[in-house]
Amino acid sequence: MPTEKRRILVVGAGVTGLLSAVRCALAGHHVTVLDRDAIPNPGSTSFDQHRAVRALDTHDLAASRRIAVAHRRWMGLEALTGSKFYRRVGMITAWPEDDVDAVMSAAAAADLPVRLIEPDSVPHVRFPDGTVGVLERHGGILLADHALQVLVRWLTEQPNVALRPWQEVKAVDPGTGRVYLPDAESLDADLTLVATGPWSKDLVDIPMVLHRQTLVYLKPPEQLATAWERTPGVGRIGTSGQAWLLPPGDGTLLKVSSAVACREAHMVTAGTPDEERQWAEQVLSEQIVSEPHRYTVMAVKRCHYLVDAQTGNSHLVRIGPSTWARTASGGDGFRTAPLVAERILEALTTDFREESI
Repeated sequence: MPTEKRRILVVGAGVTGLLSAVRCALAGHHVTVLDRDAIPNPGSTSFDQHRAVRALDTHDLAASRRIAVAHRRWMGLEALTGSKFYRRVGMITAWPEDDVDAVMSAAAAADLPVRLIEPDSVPHVRFPDGTVGVLERHGGILLADHALQVLVRWLTEQPNVALRPWQEVKAVDPGTGRVYLPDAESLDADLTLVATGPWSKDLVDIPMVLHRQTLVYLKPPEQLATAWERTPGVGRIGTSGQAWLLPPGDGTLLKVSSAVACREAHMVTAGTPDEERQWAEQVLSEQIVSEPHRYTVMAVKRCHYLVDAQTGNSHLVRIGPSTWARTASGGDGFRTAPLVAERILEALTTDFREESI
């Protein structure tokens, strides 16, 4: 842990920016957080009712182990803030029966506790024919907007933290980390992190691809309220095997979507109601829940997320001697934000160029 206290400048008060600010503040550094809107920003890609935390990637066991560590970091943040925002109900993924042995072996190699779930035990969810569920017992659901509010409240109480909402950054100099604000104001720091989600494309020149997705929020029938409260998040379901759901609980609605509603975009836009209705209908045609006619559509939301153009993954990239950029947003940003926060703190004392997180 460094003894010299540094100045940290965080551009973007989404989950990555806020967790990095918390980690650096705990280490005694001086942190300034900027956001173009309120803090937390209800228009950010981080702000939503809930986000999934799962770890298993059968193609990357090292990444699976790292995400398992992130799960424990969220539990630590609950203890730090004295608030509950992590529903540890588990996460299920549906796999063809022929693949289950390989999936279970991968989980064991990554030291992840899992168990099989028969589709009949979750009758209100539609699993594809011939599939079995694999439950990650340590996975769960983050109450995302509540978590952001809790983190902001904690940061507000720290004397070495300054939160500056309504500060639209005009430019970032990657060579110096200097941040330029309106009215010719500029800010310098020992380390600058750009974590503005889809808006990062306007500030840093690294290859990124913007995607757009439609989310549908449902109210289940009253008779199934108790069953849904106990239900984990579920992925790889629906007609295409590319749909997923996050269960209702603690005041949240049932959220469903599918990769079939994911499309590349050039900029962040609101979209017309008719356009989003069409995408929502495509999501609902995926047969994600049993007896869908019993569910009420409460809201439809358009979201955006950013990935690395070359790998399709999220990265933490060093773009200058003391300037870093995060290519991630949305659900993946939540899964990996605790790891990014650790890397940013480490970057104050060690030299590493890039991390796939």
